[in-house]
Amino acid sequence: MAISRLFNRALSAFSADIGIDLGTASTLVYVRGKGVVINEPTIVAINKKTGQLVAIGEAAQAMHGRTPSHIEVVRPLNEGVISDFEVTEEMLAYFINKVRQDTKTLFAPRVLIGVPCGITNVETRAARDAAKNAGAREVLLIEEPMAAAIGAKLPISKSVGSMIIDIGGGTANIAVISYGGMVTSKNLKVAGDHLNTAIVTYIRDQFKVLVGERTAEEAKIKLAAVEGDSEEREMIVRGRDVVTGLPKEVIVTDADIREAISPLVDGVVEAVRSVLEQTPPEVLSDIMQKGIYLSGGGALIPGFAPLLESIIRVPVIIVADPLRAVIRGIGVVLENLPIYEPMLIDQNDEITPNFKH
Repeated sequence: MAISRLFNRALSAFSADIGIDLGTASTLVYVRGKGVVINEPTIVAINKKTGQLVAIGEAAQAMHGRTPSHIEVVRPLNEGVISDFEVTEEMLAYFINKVRQDTKTLFAPRVLIGVPCGITNVETRAARDAAKNAGAREVLLIEEPMAAAIGAKLPISKSVGSMIIDIGGGTANIAVISYGGMVTSKNLKVAGDHLNTAIVTYIRDQFKVLVGERTAEEAKIKLAAVEGDSEEREMIVRGRDVVTGLPKEVIVTDADIREAISPLVDGVVEAVRSVLEQTPPEVLSDIMQKGIYLSGGGALIPGFAPLLESIIRVPVIIVADPLRAVIRGIGVVLENLPIYEPMLIDQNDEITPNFKH
């Protein structure tokens, strides 16, 4: 293992080191020395007749809900982990090849991927194998809350305890970190996609109108708020009447969206409370002084940080540019790999170098 790692480090001089925030909703790609070069939705369009990929990322997202029967638009990740191995592999191969073409490197790249905390060995192996089969020479994994904490510049390697909540598209990762490791953590299957589903269900039940995922996403972005404000906001939502089957439009307000997502918000609050209850008193004292840090798209929900602060009675801080906290941390690790290598997920299997061109 030591010889293999030294060999891979030597090859890094002639290849690109790539960091990937492989999220349920979006995928960001970082190239060592260049920064973030790709930011695309994690969505793929496939021709079911030929099995070929028709579009990836933004192009595929634009096709969602508008394709003929032989073209299927799929999201290969579900709740932060790979649900369609072959499609994920092809999508990663597309991103890796795009980076290799742009960087004009000779050897296959080393790839660092962010994964949810607490995933199973099978899910970890799936992420490694998908990246290896997509053309990576070496695959390293880091837990997303650890990467987010690094991206937020928290003192994770020191004896001071830090707490971060990363709410992405598929999962909410809650972690307490000290001395470069997880003191306690929780992976909650409540995140942006679940909010969309809750909005679709609410509009169907309350207004008898069936709307698509894109409409729910738009309503979430425009109207979602944990607490009401003085001015009521609303938007026109168009869909299919579940009774007549005909087109119908209704007006949805911020109060409707707040009611739709409140059970999920309550679930995140309870999970935070649970993690704090498992945290050692000394570390808990540090968190009370420094506060809890929020990252990911969920951090942008208006009113969520103040609500959490009022319930937990600990300061809650939204990190700078929360949507990119994980990929920023992945980038820091790539640029300083010898320092952060102990914080990566242990790799039990020997790596066979991949020399694909």
